[in-house]
Amino acid sequence: MCTVCGCGTSTIEGHKGGSDAHGHDHHHVHDHEHHHGHGHHHDHDNAHQHHADEHDHHHAEDGSVHYGQGIAGVHVPGMSQERIIQVERDILSKNDAYAIENRRYFGEHGIFALNFVSSPGSGKTSLLVRTISDLKGRLLINVIEGDQQTSNDAARIRETGARAIQINTGKGCHLDAHMVGHATEDLAPEPNSALFIENVGNLVCPSAFDLGEAHKVVVLSVTEGEDKPLKYPDMFAAADLMILNKADLLPHLDFNVGLCIANALRVNPRLQTLTVSARTGEGMEAFYAWLETSAARRSTRTKVA
Repeated sequence: MCTVCGCGTSTIEGHKGGSDAHGHDHHHVHDHEHHHGHGHHHDHDNAHQHHADEHDHHHAEDGSVHYGQGIAGVHVPGMSQERIIQVERDILSKNDAYAIENRRYFGEHGIFALNFVSSPGSGKTSLLVRTISDLKGRLLINVIEGDQQTSNDAARIRETGARAIQINTGKGCHLDAHMVGHATEDLAPEPNSALFIENVGNLVCPSAFDLGEAHKVVVLSVTEGEDKPLKYPDMFAAADLMILNKADLLPHLDFNVGLCIANALRVNPRLQTLTVSARTGEGMEAFYAWLETSAARRSTRTKVA
């Protein structure tokens, strides 16, 4: 995960926002009351320490250099491993508290929330547009869109007739539960609807941030390479479903579907996998069946609880 990259400054459509241009030794406190029943107190303290010689890495026999071998499992130049793990714990514990509130709200209102994650260009937005268009009359879907800049994807979603709200994270590389809580308040999804959260294109940081969703769905394009699950294991380990998208391109590519799925299952043996084309519709009915079955199962569990 990123711990000192400046994540956290974001704007939601209809809200004013700003950014801290320097980011050194700063302390922000935000108090927000959500109409859906929970208040968010967002307090983050990023102190950048610079010690040029504190580099924890080792060289492998093949000449490659490996970082992230210390306590926290990551490497940030200028910060000790102890400081990194302290910052990680602070950030994630606060995020998890917001995620618990989001999940409680979703459960109370019968909202089935999915967190769609991927690298840029996997076809997430096209997948959502196709899904919303095909499931009209079968499932009511609202969307929270996450990007660093522009509201292009939210505009594409609205063209389907669905309601969508855009979160721009600025320099941030992922959505967090605090942002999603605010966006949910503004979007006000209907009871017993589905909420699609399209995360910022990034296969690293979103894996660590619970948004209160029922499932993480990782979207992988066949143009990306079969070894992506091995290169970015945390994301595939955190997901419940992998959608292998752009299957219509397979005749034109040297891509081994079986190998890709096998690599993903090495990382996460419980991972469900589907191969689809959002452009042609190939395999999409299998995704819709998973979606409707999962939503119904979630609704039954919520009622029993």
